[in-house]
Amino acid sequence: MRLSQMLFVTLREDPKEAEIPSHKLLVRAGYIRRIGSGIYAYLPLMWRVLQKVSQIVREEMNATGAQECLLPQVQPSELWRESGRWDTYTKAEGIMFSLTDRRKRELALGPTHEEVITTIAKDMIRSHQQLPLHLYQIQTKFRDEIRPRFGLMRGREFIMKDGYSFHSDEESLKKTYREMDQAYRNMLRRCGLQYRAVEADSGAIGGSGSQEFMVLAEAGEDEVLYTEDGKYAANTEKAVSLPVDAEPSSFTEYQKLETPNTNTIETLANFLKCSPTQIVKNVLYQVVYDNGTTILVLVSIRGDQEVNDVKLQNELTKLAPEFSAKTLLSLTVPDEEAQQKWAAKPLPLGYISPNLEDSYINSKTKEGEHSKFLRMVDKTAVELKNFVTGADESGYHVVGANWGKEFTLPKLIVDIRKAQKGDRAVHDPNQILHSARGIEVGHIFQLGIKYSQAMKATFTNEQGEELPLVMGCYGVGVSRLAQSAVEQSYDKDGIIWPVAIAPYQVIIVIPNITDGQQVEIAEKLYTELNQAGIETLLDDRDERAGVKFKDADLIGIPYRIVTGRSIKSGKVEWVERATHNSQEIAIEDVVTILKQKIQAALGD
Repeated sequence: MRLSQMLFVTLREDPKEAEIPSHKLLVRAGYIRRIGSGIYAYLPLMWRVLQKVSQIVREEMNATGAQECLLPQVQPSELWRESGRWDTYTKAEGIMFSLTDRRKRELALGPTHEEVITTIAKDMIRSHQQLPLHLYQIQTKFRDEIRPRFGLMRGREFIMKDGYSFHSDEESLKKTYREMDQAYRNMLRRCGLQYRAVEADSGAIGGSGSQEFMVLAEAGEDEVLYTEDGKYAANTEKAVSLPVDAEPSSFTEYQKLETPNTNTIETLANFLKCSPTQIVKNVLYQVVYDNGTTILVLVSIRGDQEVNDVKLQNELTKLAPEFSAKTLLSLTVPDEEAQQKWAAKPLPLGYISPNLEDSYINSKTKEGEHSKFLRMVDKTAVELKNFVTGADESGYHVVGANWGKEFTLPKLIVDIRKAQKGDRAVHDPNQILHSARGIEVGHIFQLGIKYSQAMKATFTNEQGEELPLVMGCYGVGVSRLAQSAVEQSYDKDGIIWPVAIAPYQVIIVIPNITDGQQVEIAEKLYTELNQAGIETLLDDRDERAGVKFKDADLIGIPYRIVTGRSIKSGKVEWVERATHNSQEIAIEDVVTILKQKIQAALGD
């Protein structure tokens, strides 16, 4: 391709809306343009990158026997109501675009396709002889993000590969899950990315086991905790660990003490000259279920620990049937305005005890509200002796307290603490958890029968029994992966694309287009390289040499050939973008050298 004929405009200044390097660079280098909040146009250079990523994904999926299809973006609400996720996606998470057609039928723009694919399986799969079956698509998805940001990382429209497998039993599902684990590793390796596979929370998709694939980058939204022995890695939402041991309490007698201005763990520990590990912290949450029921949850946890909201949400979702509900709509720490709706009297915030009386909740509750606290305790607080906690009176705490004596141990004992860097590993306490930032680009799930059971998608086994299909789900963010490659590899001059997914492998720069010899050699090499199967861009624009060199660095093409002054001695300059290393090579050797370099980079 000739750059003079391409839709190609670069910017010298960073776009105002861009926050992270990859977003700034993709806009500046002419890869994407913002059309609206979280909505981007993929320009010619970017589309080539996305096609290459898609092809790698497609090849690895096809190699496992998966079959490509294309599912509708517009989906009837009935399918989502049948699975029980309509309220979750339109109200709780609120990430699904919903609309009404001219016949007043509710529709959605698909953020994911479990319901659609399960409907197809329900209609077409009858017998165990048709199983296992694995279908996938590469499709545009839509999510109504509250705060779209980071360009293609968190947009409202994005390209994704999602695949769904159907099985007769768990053993067959796990076999495909392992195949996908390997296929995803192959995809990321072939794309030239450094990554880490980690245990993950299944979130709104559901299912039992799940694993995320993280591209390692400082700007990653997710934190990954891992051990150096390579035997454990997990997203912080899912991570488990052994907390540091609690220090023995320095208090031996139960007392109520005046503790002014100590409504945080840090100020309290400093005032009492005690360790945060000796304190029981009590945190209040407000939960709303999909049937409108509001529950107030009082969580007790060791003072040096933080509550993992995802783990807490999972525990509360398990309890939904007890409140005649299916799922959770919201989990919040109630602010002053929220408290006024149900509090019978002002709460002693910062000084709450595990036994905070139910009388703090207005007994004249509205329909759907419960007048008692749901109490749960994290495992870190259960074994504490002579601990410090709130006295339910502002400015006062108690010391030397014990469960079963001064305070009732909640019946719900849970693991909802947030694992953190420096904790000991569960599999080997000698291993310490380390932290890294990552960008989630892939996620695989063992769904089990969650959707097939809800939507009555069944098959007949060898014994003639009708059973729900066992399902798996596997997603790769194609556009997200492309941007994550930039976030992982760039420098002060611009993007450094891995060879496998670069829009072009080589760029030929003509420093002076009025020099006939420079143009002649460039044209000759351009033809020869393309004939050799090397994707080549020719910068034949009427621009200053300095502008061309800056643009070549900015757009990140792996190799640059410059037909400069050295052509008089039968040579051209060859520059490697990643290292800025340059050398003069004979014109007749250009094709051979570049072929070798590209093959080595691709692992061929």
